[in-house]
Amino acid sequence: MKTHPCQHIALVTALLISCSYGALAKAETSAKHPAKPKASDRLPLPSPANHSSSTRQHKTLTPRMAAPEELSVQASRSTPHGSKTVLTAKMLERSVPGTNPLKVLAAQPGVMFQSDDPQGMDTWSNQFYMHGFMQNQIGMTLDGIPLGDQEFHSANGLSNTAAISSENIGHMDVSMSAGAEAVASTSNLGGSVEYFSADPSHKRGGTIAQTFGSNATYHTFVRLESGDLNKTGTRFYTSYMRNDLEKWKGGGNQFAQQVNAKLLQPIGQNSKFSVLFDYDEKQLQNYQDMSFDMLENGGYNLDNFYGVRNGYAKAYRSALSLNGLPGGSLPAGYNKMSDPWDASYYDSATLSRDYLGGANLDLALTDRLRWKTVVYGHGQYGRAAWTNPYQSSPADADGDVAPLSEQITISHSQRYGVTSGVTYNVAHNVISAGVWYENFHNEIGRNGYALPVLGKGEPFNSMGSLPSPYTTYWGQSFNSNSFTAYVQDTYHPLANISLHFGFKSLLQTVRGGEDSNLYSYTNWDGLAAGSMTTAKAFLPHISGDWHFLRHHELFFDVAENVKSYPVSAYKEGPSPWAVSQSTFNQIRGGLRPETDWNYAVGYRFNDKLISASLYAYHTDFHNRIQQISSGTIINPVFSVANVGNVNMNGVDAGITLRPIKGLELINTVSYNHATYGSNIVEQGVTYATHGQQIVNYPRFMYKGSISYTWHGVDMHVDTQYIGKRNFSYTGDMKVPSYWVETLGARYQFGNMGRFNKQLGFMKNLTFSFDIYNLTNRRYIATMGEEGNPMLGDYQSFLVGAPRQFFGSLKADF
Repeated sequence: MKTHPCQHIALVTALLISCSYGALAKAETSAKHPAKPKASDRLPLPSPANHSSSTRQHKTLTPRMAAPEELSVQASRSTPHGSKTVLTAKMLERSVPGTNPLKVLAAQPGVMFQSDDPQGMDTWSNQFYMHGFMQNQIGMTLDGIPLGDQEFHSANGLSNTAAISSENIGHMDVSMSAGAEAVASTSNLGGSVEYFSADPSHKRGGTIAQTFGSNATYHTFVRLESGDLNKTGTRFYTSYMRNDLEKWKGGGNQFAQQVNAKLLQPIGQNSKFSVLFDYDEKQLQNYQDMSFDMLENGGYNLDNFYGVRNGYAKAYRSALSLNGLPGGSLPAGYNKMSDPWDASYYDSATLSRDYLGGANLDLALTDRLRWKTVVYGHGQYGRAAWTNPYQSSPADADGDVAPLSEQITISHSQRYGVTSGVTYNVAHNVISAGVWYENFHNEIGRNGYALPVLGKGEPFNSMGSLPSPYTTYWGQSFNSNSFTAYVQDTYHPLANISLHFGFKSLLQTVRGGEDSNLYSYTNWDGLAAGSMTTAKAFLPHISGDWHFLRHHELFFDVAENVKSYPVSAYKEGPSPWAVSQSTFNQIRGGLRPETDWNYAVGYRFNDKLISASLYAYHTDFHNRIQQISSGTIINPVFSVANVGNVNMNGVDAGITLRPIKGLELINTVSYNHATYGSNIVEQGVTYATHGQQIVNYPRFMYKGSISYTWHGVDMHVDTQYIGKRNFSYTGDMKVPSYWVETLGARYQFGNMGRFNKQLGFMKNLTFSFDIYNLTNRRYIATMGEEGNPMLGDYQSFLVGAPRQFFGSLKADF
């Protein structure tokens, strides 16, 4: 008699947890020949290597003065139509469960991902670059649903980790070059990342996985599969993910939970209808932003006071000392820093809730004509809180005043849209055309909340229910209508040659308005209000691919792209609306949307023993809009500037060797020479930026990996070198280079019924063990999250996590 798999969930959970404490040895020695991972399940060379790594250690992280970076060569990848890379679910499974897929993608040459946590789940610190382009200049979608501008405070989208659990990703299509005009995005200047959710299984069952790690990390994932419900193949799955860990320095934790569900209804033999749902909640105590002065004089483990002993009292007395009030004092050692009052706040927290839904209709109208349509909606609530020692709370009932207050920025966003396209195969052509329309509305504002006088109660939880604010500092609202259309044709004159021709049109109008403004806080009579339109009727794309002599391939790619004006509220990002009304009026006429021409050419060789690749690219970037900051991060001196043209030349090179069965050696190097084309004039001062490397992105990166698979065993060691990065626009302050390594080992037991018939319901039991930052390197990770200075120091980088250990168990049933 068959037992329903769901009846075994409790048994599976208990078994997995007990196994994690050591009951694996006996089963490992008795295992016969479980299915071993294929070599193709590793990141292929045209998309090389596993993520991060290193071997040496910098003893101090001090700024280095100018000294241009040298070296060259870098890796590649390609395939027809825009040199596309495909990352499969098996590739993602090789990382620690819950790892941000963009961190896995960063194993590719020319790609960089930075975060202050090893999983890449901290949305404030996540920073993604691809061939010199930032994450807000790369188009991203999930099952055709646009994920929008990947800013921290995104008005028109959500982060990839908020959109789908990494365990539910079926594959990723990545265009690191010039093309992807069919991607629904207004920001894909430098490529695209398309996520595709896994389809529900035909068989009833599910997956359960548990990860334990350093800093009390617990990552739980459960997915239940309905299997085919009828003869037509109707099926669905639903999953729950929970990620909870303590911060590796300071106090507090970072918590996330997520529910995904997908329903698939086949239609006939070659059509389908699917519905995707996502709910995501994040509650994150953030790490403190640092400067070189803080790092040098406060130490690597400097952080906020929340969650540490007497944390509120320390923050309170620090605020008293800032205002010269009796009872004020700084914690020991803080007086060594030039700005001790911004080195640690009481707290800095973010909360977000996202609801995302989409319906996808994929119809084969004839054997040559296919029609795909996606209708979607997204709602988001966001909150960013931090304690302000410069702003006191109002007097309480006794007339006492706390010298600090809580600032919380709250946003509400809704967006709705539809994409629709047709593809027609005729003769040697694949012709397609499509449109995308989206409307989004965003309301965002900052409030002040009273904190208690020391000894008169505890401060409220900034991520819980909020009291009534005592004031509103500022508020803005935005509304946008976006429209894109594309036409493209891929022509195959011969079976081994493809030529692609296409173009994209874009029209977006954004209107911003001021809802409130407290002059004593902003020091401006008004905040930016008005509309701006981005319009480009013809953005061409041409590419070609030639497979020759069996193992060889050549390709080229050329395209013009545009990014619509970014949307951010007052001092929230590099946007025309992030400034005062008077500044907006001044820059409005002269500001132009960011545009570029991308050119790429590449070669690759694939054989059983060797894979090699070479990829070169050139970009002419116009009207690069960036955020320039100085002062304090609580109330920075902030400006948005057109830093002019950027000229970028880069090359990737890589080689993969497979000398014996199961052994794979991957080495890639990348070189990027991206420099500002002119000096920058800011507030009447000319800064020598001409010829300087762009901020935050290195000229040289190296990535290497060695892996070995034997029967059910899979082991790998990965290393990654990130070269020096310009911190200031003039290059007088640089972040040192660093190495970082990752070690991973995995054993697949296969079907447990081989050992005990009672356990036959448990399939593909896998144990994995990972070490992040193997050599315990101290390094600077994220840069410029608060903007970059023209020159000198500024509080705008985050340090990377120390050595971390993870153990995971996963089973299908």
